[in-house]
Amino acid sequence: MAIAEPKRNDDPIVLDDAIALSAEKLSEEEIARVINDMIKTEGGARFKAYLNTCMSCGYCSEACHFYLSHDKEPRFSPAAKVKQTLGEFTRKKGRVSRETLMRACEIAFTDCNLCRRCMMYCPFGIDVAFLMLFVRRVCHKLGVVPRYIQDTAHSHSATMNQMWVQEDEWIDTLQWQEDEAKDEYPDLRIPLEKEGADVYYSVIGPEPKFRAQLIYQAAVLMHVAGIDWTMTAYPGWDNSDMCMYTGDVEMTARLKKVHFESAMRLRNKRIVMGECGHAFRSVYDVGNRFLGWKMPPIPVVHAVAFYDELLSEGRLKIAEKFDRPVTFHDPCNIVRGQGLHEKARNVIRQTCNTFIEMEPNREHNFCCCAGGGVINCGPPYKNKRVESNRVKADQLIAAREKGAEIVIAPCHNCHGGLEDIIHHHKIDIEIKFLIDILFECIEK
Repeated sequence: MAIAEPKRNDDPIVLDDAIALSAEKLSEEEIARVINDMIKTEGGARFKAYLNTCMSCGYCSEACHFYLSHDKEPRFSPAAKVKQTLGEFTRKKGRVSRETLMRACEIAFTDCNLCRRCMMYCPFGIDVAFLMLFVRRVCHKLGVVPRYIQDTAHSHSATMNQMWVQEDEWIDTLQWQEDEAKDEYPDLRIPLEKEGADVYYSVIGPEPKFRAQLIYQAAVLMHVAGIDWTMTAYPGWDNSDMCMYTGDVEMTARLKKVHFESAMRLRNKRIVMGECGHAFRSVYDVGNRFLGWKMPPIPVVHAVAFYDELLSEGRLKIAEKFDRPVTFHDPCNIVRGQGLHEKARNVIRQTCNTFIEMEPNREHNFCCCAGGGVINCGPPYKNKRVESNRVKADQLIAAREKGAEIVIAPCHNCHGGLEDIIHHHKIDIEIKFLIDILFECIEK
């Protein structure tokens, strides 16, 4: 069975049999029932207002990296994506074919990063990310989801972390990083289960699996700054959430409940999160509302704001500035979503001798094309993802031509997306987390 409707000759080949295998089990009646039930129960006034307000003016198109990177092909316009998915769902009163459903799945999951850049340029503020998440929610309820991101959601549901890290492996990793740090700082500890600590520190699932050095660096920063902190030994340490991006809001709420309650159980004063954009969005802006809370029960601070705080209060001091020219990638979820662009630049200016702005920047920056769960849809979509963000490559190339040797990206998915773009386009630039720079520069 074909994965989607016939593609243009210049489209990347995509092979994800999970979408087709799931869709072929559905009848048009079942598809219509789920779509109509979703529109009736979860659509609401916001949904109807967005669909009925769009004038097809095209302002959103010029904001979209998919549209620009595909030579302004009309079907990649945000408004066109809505018309190809929800437009068909509503026009046909839910009675769409399996092929249309599969095409809607691919558009919502892999042709949109939910970055909300288009929303900034829409005269009416139409939130296309909200609409594409609605499509993903329909797909989730019908069981038609790209294989790799669904596997990650299954890992979340079984182990409360996206990498299937077992409890003893988690604790072993923390002890390993503590032992590594003790070679240089004999009295350093990574506290576990400390009640009443000022800071509860949580990380994204891949850190203990692939980037354990970030835990090491964070421990050193906490130690040098004299922070009263802790990490949990039990499930709840992973603040990431791919279920938010598969449309499984029930599992998202469950994950966030475990995360919040692990800090509440220890009576910690605030949650400080490592450098991840989507995880911050899931904890600060989405998970709490899925749980029925207007605001999180414990204050939540992203790493970028935490670094800025430590430097501003003099708890960290700079020994020597980083001497290679750097540029900065503004992650969507902490810049457009939370406005941390100036705090990030405060840290960069205090730690780096030469800072070269990427153009455009701040809330106008282009997405890395990995966020929104798109990179988590896996290898079948990698080439499509990279080729759909030529404009990001152009940004990096322009910054490199101005002298930038390092691009700083304080987000895991941004790292993955930018690494793929750099490799594909053979751009001579390195990528680092903000903590990599800070760790190298502070007095220890």
